[in-house]
Amino acid sequence: MASTPASAPSQPAPPSVSSFGRVFGALVNPKPTFESIAQRPSWVLPMLLVLLCSIVIIAVIGQRIGWHAVVEKQIANSARAQKQMEQMPAEQRQRIIDQQTKFASVVGYVSVVIATILGEVVVAALLLAVFNLMSGSKIGFSTSLGIVAHSWMPYFIGGILAIIVLYIKDPSTVDVQNIVATNPGALLSSDSPKWLVSLLTSLDLLTFWVIALQAIGFSATNPKKISFGKAFGSIFAVWFVYVLIKMGLAAAFS
Repeated sequence: MASTPASAPSQPAPPSVSSFGRVFGALVNPKPTFESIAQRPSWVLPMLLVLLCSIVIIAVIGQRIGWHAVVEKQIANSARAQKQMEQMPAEQRQRIIDQQTKFASVVGYVSVVIATILGEVVVAALLLAVFNLMSGSKIGFSTSLGIVAHSWMPYFIGGILAIIVLYIKDPSTVDVQNIVATNPGALLSSDSPKWLVSLLTSLDLLTFWVIALQAIGFSATNPKKISFGKAFGSIFAVWFVYVLIKMGLAAAFS
């Protein structure tokens, strides 16, 4: 009697990892962490951590530097704003600065909330479309958002470093747009062309770390169709287009 052929052993599912384990695993052991996320997506905890860290930074800026000083420095760094201010009487200039100072903290808090939540959602949707169209994969939105949210954990590390810098550095010397100085934009003078500032600040070590983690994450969803190199190249291309658009806007409105 013919023997029944043995069935091929099924691939074991990646071990379950807790939410906190995934947050730290994305930084120190990304491959198995993102394999776990691809199987059972989660995104709330890493998004909350980045959001809370950003909110704390805004609070510390208000405490250590003061929003009046922040507004004055922003005006000083903008040739257009400076020109407008110079054409106004001193009383009117002070009134405008006081009004901007009054709303600066509110704008700061609202902007970080929108930038974190909407930013992760938009990036997740964009990369979802890229990989599903490019590779024919069927990645779900929750999976894409889980990958993006955990890939942003280097920004959480950068946020912790920013808080430390704000407390140990002379507040008058802190550039609130580039607190940790993880990019060559920190070396530019305040009168540098805005498009150049936009370009060099985009060449950020934390951002490249994020791109690498996203490439690991999306390649984990379907390794046969999406290799790490293919994922990295696709994400890098999307980032490069974003940088070009950002440079163009900076040049147009400088």
